[in-house]
Amino acid sequence: MEATVREPDAPSARSLSDLAELRVALVHDWLTGMRGGEKCLEVLCDAFPTATLHTLIHRAGASSAPIESMRIRTSPLQGVPGIFRHYRKLLPLMPIAARSWNVGAASVVVSLSHCVAKSVWVPAGVPHICYCFTPMRYAWQGRAAYAEVWRRKPLRRAVANLMLDRLKDWDRASARSVTHFIAISETVRARILACYGRDSVVIPPPVDTEFYQPSAVRRGDSYLCVSALVPYKRVDQAVLACSRSGRPLDVIGEGPERSRLEQMAGPSVRFLGWQPDSVLRDHYQRCRALLFPGEEDFGIVPMEALACGAPVIALGRGGVAENVDDTVGRTYREPTTEGLLAALESWECDGQPHDPEEGRQRAEALALPLFRARMLDYIAMVGSVSARNPVPVSNAVCR
Repeated sequence: MEATVREPDAPSARSLSDLAELRVALVHDWLTGMRGGEKCLEVLCDAFPTATLHTLIHRAGASSAPIESMRIRTSPLQGVPGIFRHYRKLLPLMPIAARSWNVGAASVVVSLSHCVAKSVWVPAGVPHICYCFTPMRYAWQGRAAYAEVWRRKPLRRAVANLMLDRLKDWDRASARSVTHFIAISETVRARILACYGRDSVVIPPPVDTEFYQPSAVRRGDSYLCVSALVPYKRVDQAVLACSRSGRPLDVIGEGPERSRLEQMAGPSVRFLGWQPDSVLRDHYQRCRALLFPGEEDFGIVPMEALACGAPVIALGRGGVAENVDDTVGRTYREPTTEGLLAALESWECDGQPHDPEEGRQRAEALALPLFRARMLDYIAMVGSVSARNPVPVSNAVCR
């Protein structure tokens, strides 16, 4: 098994020299906002500003300046009317749309993938590094939540399950186009091995510890939940736990679940929608604690909260459990509203224990410059080794 990549803290001179000779193509599933995956992509766009960036769809202006300044190439899905509202419903078409990507004369391809980006066709002999957020969530560990949409429509649910079976087979087969996997956590590393039979190195996503800093402002009484409002995030458990107990909760985020969540929420819950990073930081600095009930691949939101000195009360499963424990808040094992409520009550009864300095140190171990150095050194290593020893055709090509 390959070890987690932790060093060095800055790209070596050899790496910078090797990188200068690379023709890089970047591939990302879609560009519709700035979430954790886009923050990883942003680092690579800043490092390779002349690279082409391939994606299924691009909402102009929805990403940061380094991403928006790239040569962005979209798929035929870009021209579908209403695509930015309904693109998740077009999941069965995404593998077909991804065939339109052409990386040209790239000497290294880097995909950042949780859906179809890793399926990009790569010419023989060209290394393909996949920074894998997770094997296709809809077909594997997130399948039940995706199919739940049709729980009251048995025929559609049956069709959805058949479609997901086919997607799982396709996803496994498309992994053959990848010559080098990078996982975002040990949790995802284990999934890559289980789903694709492939090993990987681990490079955790970046935390902007220069921006997310503690504040001298006294913490308030409101709990905080920051998330895309989609089923697998389990925001409903935080909403119900605080509604039933009367605890104040601020929910930051948007998504198709918002109207349903608002209907089940009590008067103690406020929905603030999407907020800019400055407002988000202010809530991290002032909240009583961050509630994080979902089972995540890594969990960048809890790390941003820890960087701001906030306690984190999280489901102790998945990637979050690799960085959050009872030293910096409270974890719980039962993935239910009752499990979260019990954790809240025990944490409050114990005097709300957490060590903000320890939380800050854990976030600083994932600081943005460290991520940049680790990624660029790895890309330089793969590129230089490939130049001396071309990748075998059997590993490099998958249609």
